[in-house]
Amino acid sequence: MTFWSSWVTIISLGCWVFIAGVLLLTLKKWKPTLEEDGTTGHEYDGVKEFDKPMPKWWLVIFFGSLAWGLVYMALYPSIVPYFWKGLSSVEVGGEQVHWTSKTELASNLEANNRVFMDNFNNKLLVNPAARAELDELERMQVSFYDQTEESNVTQADLDAQVAKLGPAVMAMVNEPRAIKAGAKLFQQNCSVCHGSAAKGSKGYPNLTDESWLYGGKASDILLTLHNGRVAAMPAWQADLGETGIAAAVEHVYSYTHSEDINPTLAAQGKALFEANCSVCHGKDGKGSQAIGAPNLTDDIWLYGGDRDTLKETLRYGRNGVMPAWQQKLGNERIMLLSAYVYQLSDHTGPGS
Repeated sequence: MTFWSSWVTIISLGCWVFIAGVLLLTLKKWKPTLEEDGTTGHEYDGVKEFDKPMPKWWLVIFFGSLAWGLVYMALYPSIVPYFWKGLSSVEVGGEQVHWTSKTELASNLEANNRVFMDNFNNKLLVNPAARAELDELERMQVSFYDQTEESNVTQADLDAQVAKLGPAVMAMVNEPRAIKAGAKLFQQNCSVCHGSAAKGSKGYPNLTDESWLYGGKASDILLTLHNGRVAAMPAWQADLGETGIAAAVEHVYSYTHSEDINPTLAAQGKALFEANCSVCHGKDGKGSQAIGAPNLTDDIWLYGGDRDTLKETLRYGRNGVMPAWQQKLGNERIMLLSAYVYQLSDHTGPGS
């Protein structure tokens, strides 16, 4: 670090001295011998060369640039940055600190966040009483994540407090400005997986239909965004073998396709399903939103519902991950995202 910073400093200052020296010597010392007519004696194609002074505007710009170079080196950590911190500063966390690209970014983020929070509290938070719930949630989060002190706040406590924001999110659903802000957040953070229209793709849920893995209520969406979700569909190849997998798939396939079914194989699969799969998906195959086990009877599939894809799912399992957004986005932005996703979706299905 010091080695390379020193070399950059030496080269920079050396270039400055060289350019300034050449310019000054040209102006004051390096003068050509002139002929009686005021020319230098050089002539080409009938054009004679005079020794005229450089334009003043050009000199002003040149010397101004040299002066600005010195000012810049003084203001910013450009002269051996490991030792020279520069004279300029920015405000981070309420304190003035030396300028660096990192502190400038932090300062800009804080300034932008202050603008956002002002808009959120005064324009987007339709239910002002929810501010107290948000403040309490923030206090609990600080206590929960603080490693320096013992905290009696549990994850269950945090989840319960997050769920209390559900009514405030529902109030935002009818606020166009809140939905517009949520849409921008969605495009910036969520569209890379769920698509710009939130229709999803293979392995990424469609957020506009009525099928929900973990529930489509406002409180459910809040919890999903805060904590993330981790799929836990195990691989069954070792336990069932190819014959058992084919039978289990035939039974699952029969939920949505009554035609072209091998009844004998489906019956064998039903027994295997009840013995192994029903603990998560239920004996009727309708799943459980409490653990994110999908409904196998509605013909809505995350990875595909044809026989080959179902066999692949059973052989190798599925381990999709929905990241937690609380640390990156914060509580307020998650509320806006939740309101946007809620109003996108179809709430005619169960658990919506």
